[in-house]
Amino acid sequence: MDGNRVSDLRVLPGRYSVCRLAPDASLPEHFFSATRTPDELSVVCDEVHAPENAKCEAGWRLMQVAGPLEFSLTGVLAAIAAPLAKAGVSIFALSTFDTDYVLVKEDDLAKAIEALRGAGHGVCYSVSLIGGEGQQVAARRVACAARRTSSLNKTAEGRSNTRRPIW
Repeated sequence: MDGNRVSDLRVLPGRYSVCRLAPDASLPEHFFSATRTPDELSVVCDEVHAPENAKCEAGWRLMQVAGPLEFSLTGVLAAIAAPLAKAGVSIFALSTFDTDYVLVKEDDLAKAIEALRGAGHGVCYSVSLIGGEGQQVAARRVACAARRTSSLNKTAEGRSNTRRPIW
């Protein structure tokens, strides 16, 4: 991978907190992601469910990278992090079995989206949907495609971007 990977990202609804608890703390009831190490339990959760007994940093927005991603892919996070770093946007990154997530502070969200789009990434907002799973996936594709401009179909080097969001 050359580090110029172009991805599609979806801004998920809500505001999130990143919290640190004692390493032996119980896992909170409501959480998005949790990582336990010998030194701490880190939890990403909706702000309204942030544990009271934790050190928390609130005000994060969550972007999901279109997946699933193969384990053999390289440069996915680097290609996202580089334009954000250049724009002065701090990130908190998470990875799951299927995909990656990038959190940015809500105050930096517009700047993050502009930087990502400027680097050729597609960025759209998640939509609340009613209906069967097939209808929801189709509606997400339409909502994401509607927010893309023709310039987003080119990478920074002018190569055609053939990747499309799968949601």
